[in-house]
Amino acid sequence: MLSLSTSAFQPVAANERIATLDVLRGFALFGILLMNMEAFSGPLDMSFTGIDPHWQGGDYWADAFVYVFVQGKFFTLFSLLFGAGFAVMAQRASSAGRDFTRFYLRRSLGLLIIGVLHALLLWSGDILVAYALLSFVLLAFREAPRSWLPALGTLAYLGAAVLMLLLGALMQFAPADAASTQAAAAVNAIEAQRQAYAHGSYLQAVAQRLRDVGASLGALLVVGPQVLGMFLIGAWFARSGAIADTARYPRLWAGLRWLLLPAGLMVMLLGVWLHPYNAPGRFDMRSAGAYALTAVAGLMMCLGYLAWGVRWSRHLQWLAPAGRMALSNYLGQSLVCTLVFYGYGLGWFEQMGRAAQLLFAVALFALQVLLSQLWLRRFQYGPVEWLWRGFTYLQLPPLRR
Repeated sequence: MLSLSTSAFQPVAANERIATLDVLRGFALFGILLMNMEAFSGPLDMSFTGIDPHWQGGDYWADAFVYVFVQGKFFTLFSLLFGAGFAVMAQRASSAGRDFTRFYLRRSLGLLIIGVLHALLLWSGDILVAYALLSFVLLAFREAPRSWLPALGTLAYLGAAVLMLLLGALMQFAPADAASTQAAAAVNAIEAQRQAYAHGSYLQAVAQRLRDVGASLGALLVVGPQVLGMFLIGAWFARSGAIADTARYPRLWAGLRWLLLPAGLMVMLLGVWLHPYNAPGRFDMRSAGAYALTAVAGLMMCLGYLAWGVRWSRHLQWLAPAGRMALSNYLGQSLVCTLVFYGYGLGWFEQMGRAAQLLFAVALFALQVLLSQLWLRRFQYGPVEWLWRGFTYLQLPPLRR
């Protein structure tokens, strides 16, 4: 980030941070962990498919809770905060009269390197690669008029839903055996993940992660517009001052809390009613319609969560240290969970019920919050943030307080 107290680039001082953003990052990080637990503890391609009917009792309701209230709401919130951080850095660079582009390109390149290493060495469900690639696109919108950003972001985000509807319509004209072929390919991919992650060595897991990452790049056609859209919406929240000075926008925040969030929940429940579970490898007009509804609900509920997070940020300051170390904690979640669930670790792959997964996530995040508080008493940055800043500024900043 850029410090306003100097004309040179350097990491921002603690008293110059927008504290609410750190709280919100911590909140989003917890939601991301709740969402990712299903993909840590079982095959990646069997995750994020809705309310799995094979769960029973408390596990079924835990799965339903994550699908309705968590999935698709917190990675969008984190994307929004990424866009807000971009806007804050750009504003500070402009105030200091310094070139922002080269600095930001190094920052994005550093994130891309971290993301690739994370995806190959730790967990193939990585989102950092997508963030890094789309951050290059975000730079093109730096000079976009502020008033355009909400509309541009919403159009980009909803473009993914429209694309899924078009693909669903096209599938109506696919050959009769296309669906069975697609389903068989999905079964084979899931079995390959099961063998590599549940029973394979670390090197076998790395090889499988490489295949998973290659397959997931195609998902950028859908995830990419959503993430970019949230980047742009987040940039508006920062450039308008809506997060830094919430008192200027009382009607906006009240509308997000009391109107948009309940409406988003209704849309989400409609999507669940239409199509609660989409089996891997299956895609038709019904599942496309359900995806479109849940995507729209994700945007609405994300903004509602943002509004409530801002409203209660003073009471959630204990989340701020975890948010300041969000990158280190995100990677730490992957490290701990793969060591617990994968075959080269404790081998609990597909051994933990859905409700137990959520309890595990709560315990892990509570530990991360505690460790983040202890770490930041002695150090200025999280360990990965420190390395990232060193790459960005071409010199390592002081780590100890």
